[in-house]
Amino acid sequence: MHFDAYIDDQLFSPAKIAEALRTTKREMAVTLGLASDALTRKQRMEATKTQTRLREMMEILNRVESVNGSLLGAYAWFRSEPLVGFAGQTPDQLVRAGKASHVHAYLDRVMAGGYA
Repeated sequence: MHFDAYIDDQLFSPAKIAEALRTTKREMAVTLGLASDALTRKQRMEATKTQTRLREMMEILNRVESVNGSLLGAYAWFRSEPLVGFAGQTPDQLVRAGKASHVHAYLDRVMAGGYA
């Protein structure tokens, strides 16, 4: 995955990301724990919180895409796979809680051949 394919004017483009993930901007906002207009109103879309959540999601999807075989598979994992050691929370729940670094640490352990 090349991040530049999802960027317009130095910002992550919710429209491009939603299209690639075959979802809507509204559904993506819910997944990331953002207000429904955060990915549609320009001012909200440019907000640090919005761009941070988009970046965190895209970084995680980028790491998981090679294992799952596709971006759509990575997104399905992101939204539905309960992670061992995090009380069954899914990666999207951890990102919503501001714990994207925990998902990265989990992936580091798994990809190094360890157990979660």
